[in-house]
Amino acid sequence: MEFITNNLAEALMILGVLALIVEVAVLGMSTIILLLLGLSLLATGLMMNFSLLDSSLTTALWSNTLVTAALALLLWKPLQRMQEQRDSTEVHSDFAELTFTLTEDVNDEGLAHYVYSGITWKLKSRQPLSAGTLVKVVKKEVGVMWVEASE
Repeated sequence: MEFITNNLAEALMILGVLALIVEVAVLGMSTIILLLLGLSLLATGLMMNFSLLDSSLTTALWSNTLVTAALALLLWKPLQRMQEQRDSTEVHSDFAELTFTLTEDVNDEGLAHYVYSGITWKLKSRQPLSAGTLVKVVKKEVGVMWVEASE
């Protein structure tokens, strides 16, 4: 413990970098809290290293509290907007080429179901399809397969 208190600035910077690495590499920027904490620890360590702050545990605690709160106020909206951006390109896979015969009528309401790979999927179609029709999956969404008649 004495080693850490004697080298508090460096310890805070190391903890800050580790928090940033975990946030970016492991969690993929999914939590904003670790990002703010990592930046705060890094900033506090740098301020202690340049003698802008006293190198004590109490100062480190209060500095991190205030810097984290200030960063949260400044960066909350931009980071939230960054996380809300979605990629709109559709993923094409072999799963979309699945063909099967309907056991019940299908329309755009999603009342029909199909069990595939142990999961019960809702079936939807732009045109009404009757039971017994050979169909192929043309689009997939969460829990929904969009199908159309196969030629």
